[in-house]
Amino acid sequence: MRIALDALGGDFGATPNVLGAVQAAKEFGYNIILVGDEELIKKELSRVKTYPQDKISIIHAPDVIDMGANPARECRSKKDASIVVCARLVKEGKADAMISAGNSGATMVAALFGIGRIDGVERPAIASPLPTEKGPAVLMDAGANADCDAVNLLQFAIMGSIYSNCAYGVKNPVVGLLSIGEEEGKGNLLIKNTTKYIKRLGLNYFGNIEGRDVHTGMIDVIVCDGFVGNIVLKHSEGLAKSIFKMMKSSLKGHPLAMLGMLIAKPCLKTLKAKTDPEVYGGAPLLGVKGPVLICHGKSGQKAIYNSIKAAARLVENKAVETIEQKIVAYKEIFKRAKDHELE
Repeated sequence: MRIALDALGGDFGATPNVLGAVQAAKEFGYNIILVGDEELIKKELSRVKTYPQDKISIIHAPDVIDMGANPARECRSKKDASIVVCARLVKEGKADAMISAGNSGATMVAALFGIGRIDGVERPAIASPLPTEKGPAVLMDAGANADCDAVNLLQFAIMGSIYSNCAYGVKNPVVGLLSIGEEEGKGNLLIKNTTKYIKRLGLNYFGNIEGRDVHTGMIDVIVCDGFVGNIVLKHSEGLAKSIFKMMKSSLKGHPLAMLGMLIAKPCLKTLKAKTDPEVYGGAPLLGVKGPVLICHGKSGQKAIYNSIKAAARLVENKAVETIEQKIVAYKEIFKRAKDHELE
């Protein structure tokens, strides 16, 4: 297993990337390729007491794509940027997957330019894990595509279902189409057009779902366009933080409640862990010819470590190959859906 890691990506520089890589290499024996400024990476590695030197290698990439830079322009002009080099390693077969906590837009652009789309996939999408009562659900798309058509959503449903199986071991993922009502006739034109064809994909299709169903655990794959998906994702993240803050604020000045809080502390820790995005690691960009994980800019060591684990699962379970097969198998349905929208 060879995983290319953007070693300087993210808000905290090399430290969490190197530490997460060392931890994963020690525990699982993965070969981690640290891509970035060689001097800075070596300096960070020198602070680690012991690490499997045969499992950690460095590829010098002197350029960095800034968080606020234009992704397409930077990826074209900076051929030696760490994100671009990571994608090139996957393209050339020198790495099995890539991970970056750097500029998300640049990671997507580098993956599309450097690795390329799976044949037949119109638009790759970000699959983001969401905490639910029964385990993580997959949100497709979480922000890569603000404007979509029915074919895009059909492909998101297929890719999200495969990812749920490969990443979380869900044998027959339940797929739901996010709308404003459970009834089949509800929703905008995009949802109505998608509904006409999604039943033909051989998925475990539940039907339309509403926003209140997102965290119940009854749906394993939540399908929507990236505009809606990103709002759902950010709302969920903000709500989880706000609830914990409101709980702390409400307990002040109530001694008995504080006592109850101390008794319930182990349960609250478990709850907080379930809503901690670092537990799930990065979100994969599905639809490209190699596993690509996009991490939050504020990712720490735990997030990087878990992202490496997630990338390895996708490689081991042949997620990319399975997506390729399914996209080819249903190309006729995609054509009919496209023709229907053009009528």
